[in-house]
Amino acid sequence: MRKIIIDTDPGQDDALAMLLAFGFPKELEVLGVTCVAGNVPLALTTRNALVICELAGRTDVPIFAGADRPLERDLVTAEEVHGKTGLDGPDWDEPTMALQPDHAVDWLVETLMAADDGEITLCPVGPLTNIAMALLREPGIAAKIAEIVLMGGGYFAGGNITPAAEFNSYVDPHAADIVYRSGIPLVAMPLDVTHEALMPKAWISSIGELGTEIGTKTEAMLSFYERFDVERYGDEGGPLHDPAVVAYLLKPELYSGKNVYVEIETSSELTMGATVVDWWGATRKEPNCTWMTKVDADGFFGLIYEALAVQ
Repeated sequence: MRKIIIDTDPGQDDALAMLLAFGFPKELEVLGVTCVAGNVPLALTTRNALVICELAGRTDVPIFAGADRPLERDLVTAEEVHGKTGLDGPDWDEPTMALQPDHAVDWLVETLMAADDGEITLCPVGPLTNIAMALLREPGIAAKIAEIVLMGGGYFAGGNITPAAEFNSYVDPHAADIVYRSGIPLVAMPLDVTHEALMPKAWISSIGELGTEIGTKTEAMLSFYERFDVERYGDEGGPLHDPAVVAYLLKPELYSGKNVYVEIETSSELTMGATVVDWWGATRKEPNCTWMTKVDADGFFGLIYEALAVQ
């Protein structure tokens, strides 16, 4: 069983990443969920993490509030995509679970430092602020991390918040820069691969037909969420970004990519947050990331359906 920590800013696709992990408890042990400001402000991302854990019946999973702003820049949010709450679509009751009293960064450092070397996998699916702050606070945690599998960036597909930058990398490029320079093994699920798996409408409907609360609420979440990308890109379905991180942990054979050197732009306003991928080794620098570009879309959506069907 792989021990993981999910770092997130829910977000409908973040919610699906959490539900996918919860659907495979024999394969993944979710030690905790750390929340960061991103898709919506921190007060909402923490609330959304709580309601998703309650929806899944996982009130045993501790949830921590982390950074409420990027390291050096003002917070940029994405209500136009995710709605005012970040989880628009279904009707949600207010959560009865409580946040843990510790700050997410403190808990990350404490938990990682108590672990064996290479014991824990970090799964950030939002801005990398919490992870960068933990590395700055205690560089020794790097040895404890097996790998960081993250959703962020885009190269061949361009950006989705600016022409050059994907949202997570743009919101906190300085944090992304720290993580990419950390020497920790990285696997990136960028827009290049998430746009290779567009949600079929029949698949979204099939989730609602499960006849469960999780199925009904997930269908409502995804029906709301995909409308933005369908309008933007003109495709018949929208991409589902964040569950790619968990899908890779469960079935890495679904994905293919390349070991490359990646650098984050932190100074140019024109290309702020751009993930500059040295695909052909022009810099001759050692690769610091496995950059995914291909996915078995049917296998990806089948895995999510399987996880939702058992909850």
